[in-house]
Amino acid sequence: MERSRWERSRSTNDEDPPMHDVFGAIYAADDRFSAALIEIAREFSPRLAIHSAREVVLDLAGLTRLFGKTQTIAEELRRTAAARGVQVRVAIAGTRTAAQILVRHRAGLTVIAPGAEADALAPLPLDLLVDLFPTPPSPRLRRAGAPNDPNDPNDPNVLVRTLKQWGLRTLGALAALPSDELVARLGQPAGRWQRVARGEDPLPLVPSVPEERFEQALDLEWPIEGLEPLSFVLSRLLDPLSAHLERRDRGAAVLHVRLHLVTREVHERSLQLPIAMREARTLRTLILLDLESHPPPAAIDRVVVAVDPTPGRVVQFSLLTRPVPSPEQVSTLMARLQALMGETRCGSPVVVDSWEPGAFAMKPFTPVETASPVLRSGGLVASLRRFRIPIIAHVQAEGGKPARVLTDRRELPGGRVESCAGPWRTSGQWWLDDARERHDGTREMWDRDEWDVTLADGGTYRIFRERRAGKWFVEGVVD
Repeated sequence: MERSRWERSRSTNDEDPPMHDVFGAIYAADDRFSAALIEIAREFSPRLAIHSAREVVLDLAGLTRLFGKTQTIAEELRRTAAARGVQVRVAIAGTRTAAQILVRHRAGLTVIAPGAEADALAPLPLDLLVDLFPTPPSPRLRRAGAPNDPNDPNDPNVLVRTLKQWGLRTLGALAALPSDELVARLGQPAGRWQRVARGEDPLPLVPSVPEERFEQALDLEWPIEGLEPLSFVLSRLLDPLSAHLERRDRGAAVLHVRLHLVTREVHERSLQLPIAMREARTLRTLILLDLESHPPPAAIDRVVVAVDPTPGRVVQFSLLTRPVPSPEQVSTLMARLQALMGETRCGSPVVVDSWEPGAFAMKPFTPVETASPVLRSGGLVASLRRFRIPIIAHVQAEGGKPARVLTDRRELPGGRVESCAGPWRTSGQWWLDDARERHDGTREMWDRDEWDVTLADGGTYRIFRERRAGKWFVEGVVD
């Protein structure tokens, strides 16, 4: 691939002494040429700042070694743009602020020698400060939807109005005022606008980084079927992709896999990763385990792997907390379990807003570091150790209260009820016509009375009676 003009100039003139700072501004006549304008600018310099769809500022330091004079650089910029059908203005100066002001005010080519920026800007009108550097409203006013504060010192309209009342009309007049006295009367914002009128740069150039695509693709000579040959293809794609992420200090937040089939269909899968990761082996394993549960319906002739990048994570271990498995290990384990048990059957349980007994939902499992143990003082906290399948019980009632509880389990023989509390009656889902049967033989709808009973053996249990079926169950043990 042909190198840019900047790269050729740097490679052939690395021994030359440093030159003055040179900045160029390109201004297009139409927003439609935004992409072409940026492409032209990158051919001349890798350091550029995109200010709008029409305006790009370039750092041209070093190009004088290739072209000689700055006038030649400006002519070459305009000639390259014209060859691609883009009409542009070009201004070159020793500061990017001066180049920006001049390119908007003057048509054609404008070249200012380094050090002459203030003289070139002096005859220009003060209104250029408003047109070139508008100040947005403050966050407080923006939230309230109110107009700009007419006395806001950061608003260039306020400054220009005040200076015109003083009888000033040009940037040169503003630049010539004593800086200390101007700041004393109008505040620090006035000093910043005066430096702009003199063509001074308030901040260094911050280059616009081109948008990078973290994607790898491979066209296969022969279609493949099965996960084993696909594993070798994924290795070829993920190794350079992982290296690219490492160079940019990025990690994969979402992993996209597109398999182009011989049937002209595209089998696409997206994996939401629990944490930013970029290890090629782990990413390949996650893809293969996902495709094991969702295999493509036909042979594959093209494979594309892409990621949504996110800043890389910073790992800081602690000597005071218990170590947890790495996210790569946990993600691989969860992918294997999901391939074996199903995606909705693996994860972390969370409580749902429902009175249904035992109701919970599953969320993706993510290990968290546990805090250091803290000694607590106070009373004991009771908890219910619930049986995932309630145990069928035989209950003898006296006076409407359970008096004896018996089961066919050896570890839970039951016995006489010493004390009890209840009943607590709950019901729900009775409005569903297609209620399904649950693992304990009951329906999704429930209508039951719950009791907490303490038996003669000293154990406390939660029992309940299904009112529709008239059956008793032991739901759990109170610890």
